[in-house]
Amino acid sequence: MDDRVLELVARRFHVLGEPYRLRILQLLLRNAMTVGELVKKLDENQSNVSKHLQILRQAELVNRRREGNCIIYSLKDRGFGRLCELARQNSRGASQL
Repeated sequence: MDDRVLELVARRFHVLGEPYRLRILQLLLRNAMTVGELVKKLDENQSNVSKHLQILRQAELVNRRREGNCIIYSLKDRGFGRLCELARQNSRGASQL
């Protein structure tokens, strides 16, 4: 990988280092959602959810689109699900050592 790609990967892993953002991404893996829907599912305040969504957008991990008065968030790349599965498999193997 060239330096530009390595920088992108490092930024994304930094963003993914926050468990709360991983929770948001897991929800978006299932369905696209509005901020309000995420707030209800996460039992969190709107400003905190919006802050984390903005960080995820800047890292190019989520998309947003407007439908009427609502903004719908979705995963930009379904690779997040594969990454979680790899991490889960790896942690299961490590716990058996």
